[in-house]
Amino acid sequence: MTQESATQTAQKPENPWLSLGINIAIPALVLMKLSGPEYLGPVYALIFALSFPLIYGIQDLVRQKRFNFISALGVVSILLTGGIGLLQLDPKWIAVKEASVPAVIGLAVVLSMKTRFPIVRSLLYTDKIIDVPAVEAALDRYDGRDAFEQALKVSSWLLAGSFFLSAVLNFILARVIVKSDAGTVAFNEELGRMTALSYPVIVIPSMAVMMIALWYLFRSIKRLTHMDLEEIFHPRHR
Repeated sequence: MTQESATQTAQKPENPWLSLGINIAIPALVLMKLSGPEYLGPVYALIFALSFPLIYGIQDLVRQKRFNFISALGVVSILLTGGIGLLQLDPKWIAVKEASVPAVIGLAVVLSMKTRFPIVRSLLYTDKIIDVPAVEAALDRYDGRDAFEQALKVSSWLLAGSFFLSAVLNFILARVIVKSDAGTVAFNEELGRMTALSYPVIVIPSMAVMMIALWYLFRSIKRLTHMDLEEIFHPRHR
């Protein structure tokens, strides 16, 4: 395998259905169906359920061969959930944990705007999607660099807003559903139900806000560079 093909393999886009199954569907089913004493029991069912997203998250970090703040935070989140369940802490900490993770990411997006490497560039303005060299050349050609930096700031706030919205919805969902004591079958079932509902209740609204940020960024690039959308996308996405 050549170095180029190895790089392409490492950067292979994530399969959204596989991610959905491993991070949401399988853990939810395990927690809701296998937590009874006649099956795995609450402790082993919790460990088994969380092992799927944990291994997937670690594998993603290894596959990318570089530190990814959001992926690492996802792994920490899974470990915290396991810790709360295994240590039988007050279930309110599930709500705090569920809200804190997206809130930290949103805060990181805002703070990164003051650095040379804003997170919006790695999530939205990335050469995995956009033909960055062509866009950069067009921005210089039409003297649109300053206006584009302003557009990136607006996109950053929209992106951060999607994570702050997720934090609020996470907290509400967890407080409404998870009420039983940790370490019980009821706690696991509620945790599984919360996991299953997280996609329609949390992920979809947050993704909608993120798509607005992406649309705004593309519209700004198109206006400032005089490029067609087909020219803006990375060649392999055309």
